[in-house]
Amino acid sequence: MSTRNISRSDLDHTARTRFGWDDLQDGQIEAVEALLSGRDVLAVMPTGYGKSAIYQLAAALLGGVTVVVSPLIALQTDQVANLAELPDAPAAVAINSALRPAAVEAAWERVSGPNGGIVYVAPEQLAKDETVERLRGLGVTLFAVDEAHCVTAWGHDFRPDYLRLGDVIERLGHPRTVALTATGSTPVRRDIAERLRLRDPLELTRGFDRPNLVLQVTRHIEENDKERAVLEQVLELPKPGLLYVATRADTERFAAALADRGLRAAGYHGGLRAADRRSVHDDFSSDRLDVVVATSAFGMGIDKANVRFVVHAAVPESVDAYYQEIGRAGRDGEPATAALHYRSEDLGLRKFFATRRPDDEALRRAYNVIARSKEPVSSAQLARDIDSSTRTATGLVNALADAGMVRSDRRGSRATGTATARKAAAAAVEGIEERERIEASRLDMMRGYAETTECRRLFLLGYFGEQHFEPCDNCDVCSRAEGARTAPLEDEPGSDAPEQDGPFAPQASVTHKEWGAGTVMRVEADRVTVFFEHEGYKVLSLELVADGKLLQPA
Repeated sequence: MSTRNISRSDLDHTARTRFGWDDLQDGQIEAVEALLSGRDVLAVMPTGYGKSAIYQLAAALLGGVTVVVSPLIALQTDQVANLAELPDAPAAVAINSALRPAAVEAAWERVSGPNGGIVYVAPEQLAKDETVERLRGLGVTLFAVDEAHCVTAWGHDFRPDYLRLGDVIERLGHPRTVALTATGSTPVRRDIAERLRLRDPLELTRGFDRPNLVLQVTRHIEENDKERAVLEQVLELPKPGLLYVATRADTERFAAALADRGLRAAGYHGGLRAADRRSVHDDFSSDRLDVVVATSAFGMGIDKANVRFVVHAAVPESVDAYYQEIGRAGRDGEPATAALHYRSEDLGLRKFFATRRPDDEALRRAYNVIARSKEPVSSAQLARDIDSSTRTATGLVNALADAGMVRSDRRGSRATGTATARKAAAAAVEGIEERERIEASRLDMMRGYAETTECRRLFLLGYFGEQHFEPCDNCDVCSRAEGARTAPLEDEPGSDAPEQDGPFAPQASVTHKEWGAGTVMRVEADRVTVFFEHEGYKVLSLELVADGKLLQPA
């Protein structure tokens, strides 16, 4: 049947008979219907909402080949295995570096028939011309980008491999495209759409309000007191749960301390062997662990509904990262705790890690090597030519690529034009410094969350562009006020709330003569928070804004 003639009952029937899903959520239905009509989609939905069901159901209804870009091989393997258990689901294969050539060829053959199927690929696979050309030959019907926040430098998990996806989509003839992420403030969503070149995308934001999460922040002065309080809280809270820490050494130290107190605890960080990471992941998913103590490397692809707490012993680098991490708690709808243990001094450490001073001379030398070469230059070759580590060379290439000075693929990097080394380095430095300013402002917003005297849920929802005015009565701020509040106070949310329309309402486009274009993110009784494209988040006096002294409507 024509996809334009597919009804809601057809969607429900396909979901039930081919996948075993009895109930679809409204956001899933809206996304699938938009894709079937030929429209691109940007879906921002929390972990556990069912984002993968969107492209799987659309793939079944559209037929042909669906490409799913997924950054984790383990997650690809799980998805393929899950679909293989359903006798009438589309064929699913993974193409990644873990497979032998014979297995890769067998995977291609499986989706080359008339029924097509779903091809899971890591983004680096799409740097290979032969991969893209093979997909072109198959004819791609649907292109899905999972963890789409990785495409944007404003996201908290930026990955350069994602930068080429916009080009890949165009090379494939721009099939219907869906970008999926569990976190996305307004600037992140805008950048995803631009970098993937989405066409008139339907933007869906669902499930950000998580009323079952108890939001808490405990402020500390001494580091030892903070660590003791973290351990005591983790011991007392219902299990299982996640404890996020700042460093690899912290994962081992806290895990050992919890194990000494009788808990089944394990540490997880990016430096573990792949087999060890997989073991921790499987043990946690199967309830063989009470607590995983992890850096931010743990969590992507976690499919576990009964996580009862997410405790942070260290301040995350942004509200985006924090909200995605606490979103792993309470996915079953039952009460769960999201607790942050906070020292203002911790922000200084975060700023130290976030600062990446660009080396102008190294950028010039790297660009000269690339621009003068008649062949693409690999990172390993560049490292030899400029006498640096491969990691440093890769970072220089990424900075030049993000500034549009070079283009990279699996064969190496080429200059995109005839810019001088001075100009190329200056463009790269400007981009790095801009990102540092934005990251610093996002860290300031994290401070704002930790130190706010207003409802924490209202703060979080406002950050993501969802304006609410009723306190949640389920965070520590609201709990302290409960019983003392007989009527709304003048300075409380929901009492003297600002107007929701006008030139400076939430989501309004504005301009500042120094900072340029911006978007209003949050309006409070005396201040307004604006995200500026090249500067990040700024908190401005509402009185001066209203007088027209700081902002103008765009």
